[in-house]
Amino acid sequence: MTLSTVATRYANALADVVAAGGSALRPPGAALELRAIADTLQSSVELRQALATPAVPVNRKRAVVGRISDILKLSPITRNFLFVLVDHGRMGALPEIAQRFEEIADERLGFARADVSTPTEFDEARRAALNAELDRLTGKRIRMRFAIDESLIGGVVARIGSTVYDGSVRGQLKSLERRLGAES
Repeated sequence: MTLSTVATRYANALADVVAAGGSALRPPGAALELRAIADTLQSSVELRQALATPAVPVNRKRAVVGRISDILKLSPITRNFLFVLVDHGRMGALPEIAQRFEEIADERLGFARADVSTPTEFDEARRAALNAELDRLTGKRIRMRFAIDESLIGGVVARIGSTVYDGSVRGQLKSLERRLGAES
């Protein structure tokens, strides 16, 4: 079984739990908590190794995860989910599980993900305007993730699924070049 298959299974299981009617933890909160613990693990090579090595007993790993959960003030649902990962030797998959969980939760809530590249950081007003435009173009509610691409001269490139909306200056120049070439 591939890592992405494993990550998807665990992410779906957590999404089922937090989507349940009586759950005290909502999907956005669960996503934040998973990201916090994944970032914590990412920041410490020793911690990652201790949780990954079979030489450390499971009860010790659970104690470490419990302590980190207390420090980060994680919900009981997230804490128990982390214990399941420890018990099954899947803590190394946590970053991918967190990412898949965010994607699955967005999908279940009716959001489409947009990976947006811009040449500089956008302020909130520009982000809101872009979000509204992408909502209009796709007919879906869009949740954007931003990345700075210094190779862009100006404009925006947004990828939603397999569709790319290229509003960059470079993209517009290439489009103009194709049209002019077709007219010749």
